[in-house]
Amino acid sequence: MKKEDWEIPPNLQPDPDDYSFDLERALKAVVGLKTYIPADAFTAGTLGTERAGSGVVINDTGLIATIGYLITEAETIWITSADGRAVPGHALAFDQETGFGLVQALGKLDLPVLEIGDSDRLKIGDQVVFAAGGGRHHAIETRIVGRQEFAGYWEYVLDDALFTAPAHPFWGGCGLIGTDGKLLGIGSLILQQGDGKGKRLDMNMVVPIGLLAPILQDLLTYGRVNRPARPWLGMYATEADDAIVVGGLADNGPAEQAGLRQGDRILAVNEEEVPDLAGLWRRIWASGSAGAEVRLRVQRDRNALRISIRSADRASFLKSPRLH
Repeated sequence: MKKEDWEIPPNLQPDPDDYSFDLERALKAVVGLKTYIPADAFTAGTLGTERAGSGVVINDTGLIATIGYLITEAETIWITSADGRAVPGHALAFDQETGFGLVQALGKLDLPVLEIGDSDRLKIGDQVVFAAGGGRHHAIETRIVGRQEFAGYWEYVLDDALFTAPAHPFWGGCGLIGTDGKLLGIGSLILQQGDGKGKRLDMNMVVPIGLLAPILQDLLTYGRVNRPARPWLGMYATEADDAIVVGGLADNGPAEQAGLRQGDRILAVNEEEVPDLAGLWRRIWASGSAGAEVRLRVQRDRNALRISIRSADRASFLKSPRLH
């Protein structure tokens, strides 16, 4: 089902009367994004060649904050306002560490701007609005249900991610709006968690907007943060049965080229044992900058192996956006 054909149930939509700011105006700052990626792009096989999500207008020049996977290697971007107007955009920047992406509108948006707020102040239980592009019918009133570390299978860790419930079904690039009408985060994922009684809680993971301010000028100036890139292996890993297991490998990535295989159990990085998924990625990053050698001790079937991997800068595998 397409996002534009679907609405949040009325009982879950935010009621403008419950907010001290102009909710309808704030929601107009949340736009739809449609991106098109070349078929030969590195991420085409995993993320697709057509991606759809949302973004938030954060300044009056038409700068939009979104989640990076929507715009990675994007050749064409269309920005859609709640009233149906479409404007082309350009993929300006993507930060691998936080996951934020920036899009620059290439035409006049004539939309409100959502001011960046203080995500550090959010507490469990706080009421927030989680909005996709398209106005109030695509927004959900939700609450903060968690603040904690999050480790992703794609070599990604957030020290302090936000979690909200009930979950928004079209979460990618959604804007998290506080009771002061300011932007507090950008939607990244939907997660399921059991309650131990057979019931499932769906939650959204949100990247706190407080992580954007320290890197924003670098992203605008260089298209990435101006520091050495982390070592990247092109490895997807998961926690399973009290072990860290290789779940997949990027085609022709450093790990695959070094002989790592799907199903290998990772025991140690540079002779340090791995406690969990976040610990795995942090030990890899502690090896140095991109290009550093990463030594893994793995178990394959009943055999213990040592595999040395020459890491890389993930950005070097990606197509750079072209400004038409």
